[in-house]
Amino acid sequence: MNESYKQLIGINSLKYDGKSVLLIGAGKIAKNYVIALSNLGIKDITVITNSKISSHTFPNYSKIYFQYGGFEKNLPKMKNMDLTIIATPIQLLIRAANTAINFGQKNILIEKPGSLYSNELLSLKKRITSQTIRIAYNRMVYPNIHKLKQLIQKDGGISSCRFTFTEWIDKLPLSDLEPSVAKRWGISNSLHVISLVCDLIGFPKKLHAEQYGNIEWHKSGSIFVGSGISKQSVPFSYHADWKSSSRWSIEVFTEKNAYRLMPLEELYVCKKNTTEWKHVQFDSAFPNVKPGIAEQIAIMLNPKLQTKIKLVTLKEASEFIKMAEVIFGYRKSH
Repeated sequence: MNESYKQLIGINSLKYDGKSVLLIGAGKIAKNYVIALSNLGIKDITVITNSKISSHTFPNYSKIYFQYGGFEKNLPKMKNMDLTIIATPIQLLIRAANTAINFGQKNILIEKPGSLYSNELLSLKKRITSQTIRIAYNRMVYPNIHKLKQLIQKDGGISSCRFTFTEWIDKLPLSDLEPSVAKRWGISNSLHVISLVCDLIGFPKKLHAEQYGNIEWHKSGSIFVGSGISKQSVPFSYHADWKSSSRWSIEVFTEKNAYRLMPLEELYVCKKNTTEWKHVQFDSAFPNVKPGIAEQIAIMLNPKLQTKIKLVTLKEASEFIKMAEVIFGYRKSH
């Protein structure tokens, strides 16, 4: 059995009830973190929010200590927690991370993408002395992804890959988004797919990217097509049309089978010389928790797990952003 897959599906057997966690943010993502923390048995949870909210909107709220007034007001008086999770809006992630470092937090998980700009992540990296900082690309610790890696290894490796990251732009709450976040929506959101592709086949060695069309709030384009070859010598291609209809998906091909992630949380196989896609069964430590969230927390709180299952570093996250800037044409238009 693939070692990382075995570790992921076994995290529910580990003990975390003596750990303390600080959560900065109170939105939808933060609530998913609270659900995961509760399932891990963690009882010492502090949530920092900007303004008073109804604690009843949080899962398991009776075990949460709320601090109101924002992170700049509250971080100076916080003890060093076993883990600090930063789940603010994207435009505040870097500021919250820097403030957490300033006031002694040493084990920090920052929500993806960490920043809209690679240089901000690299500047944060320069501040690291004894801290551990990772970016929360939770899809990379989906159990199905590590099951896929196990199957790929048995097949002899990936021969090629194609993917799409079409966005449902008509569903976006544009009035709630900062213009800077919308303007770089490929980094704000689509990068979830692109980063997972890199995890499977490696970063690009060659990348040809084209952009067509435009949207009022996303001037660099609405159609994105391209191809290249990864540093692991895997050819790849992509096609996304934000004004049309599709969904996120990744397909990887081996000499024996084709595998499909659509949705990304599931796994399907099409055997060679057949046309039927069949669901691949896999296990999950916490099937009722948003995939990857509890796994990330467990890894951040367990140094032994960190040596076996790698989370995204600041340098890697900055490389994701640089790749996205090419795919979406941000260097040319922003």
